[in-house]
Amino acid sequence: MDKVRSVQRMIEILLEEEPKHSFYADGTSKDYAIQRKVLRGLMNLRDPLPMNPEFLKLQDELLQEELEERGVINVFSLPGTSYPKIALYQGDITRLKADAIVNAANSSLLGCFVPGHNCIDNCIHSRAGIQLRDECHKLMLRKGHEEETGRAEITKGYNLPAKYVIHTVGPIVETRPTSKNQNDLASCYTSCLDLAIKYSCKSIVFPCLSTGVFNYPKKEAAETAIKSVDYYMVNHPDCPVVVFDVFLDEDFAVYSKLLG
Repeated sequence: MDKVRSVQRMIEILLEEEPKHSFYADGTSKDYAIQRKVLRGLMNLRDPLPMNPEFLKLQDELLQEELEERGVINVFSLPGTSYPKIALYQGDITRLKADAIVNAANSSLLGCFVPGHNCIDNCIHSRAGIQLRDECHKLMLRKGHEEETGRAEITKGYNLPAKYVIHTVGPIVETRPTSKNQNDLASCYTSCLDLAIKYSCKSIVFPCLSTGVFNYPKKEAAETAIKSVDYYMVNHPDCPVVVFDVFLDEDFAVYSKLLG
C-alpha cells in the first residue's frame, strides 16, 4: 500500500473507533501533507482504547519511514562541553538515539490531547505511536492516582530511536520560582537519573523541563538542571552520559554559557 493510501486507511480506522472526532477530519482534501496532519491530530485525540492490529502495522511502517527520512543522531557523536559527561544538542529530541529520552509530561501522563500541538509531550507521543499512550494508561491504572510533581515513570520508546521514554512532571511557576519549585525541579532530574541507572541506561536526554507553559524562567531552570545533574554525577559514578536538548535559540544561548 502506498503512503497516501496508508494514511487514508489509518484515518478511516481511527474514525471508525471514535466517530466523535469526525469534526477534525478533512474528507475533501487529497493533499498528503493535509491528510498527514489530520492523522496526527486524530492520534493525539485518540483515547487509550484497544489497539487495531491493522492500524498498528500501518502506523509503525509510516513512523519508521519518516524517522529514516528525518535521520537518526547517535548521542555519542555529539560534541562535549566543559563537563566531561554532559553534551548539548539543539534540535528535535525524537531524532536522538539514546537509551532514554525524558518527556516533560503532565500529571495524567497520557500525553497531549491537543491536535498537532507543538509541545514536547505531543511530539514524543506522535513519533512513538499510539502504543505509548496505551502503556502510560495501563501504568496509571496500576498507580491509581495522578503522577506527583518531581517524580518519574519509564516506558518503552516504541517507534522512537530511544529505547525508553522517562516521563516526569515539572513544577508549575505562578510568578517567581519558590524554594519548593526549585526542589521539585531538581527532583525531576534526580528521579529520571535514578530510573536510568535502574534500567542500565548509558545515555539520557533531558529537554528544558518546566520552561514552556509551566512558566519556569529559562535561566533559573537551566541552572537547577545543570547543578542537579552535576551533583548527581559526583555521587553516582555509574551515572549515564547526559545530553541537554534545547529547541529555541534563547535556550541554546543559556545552556551554552552555563556549560562553557
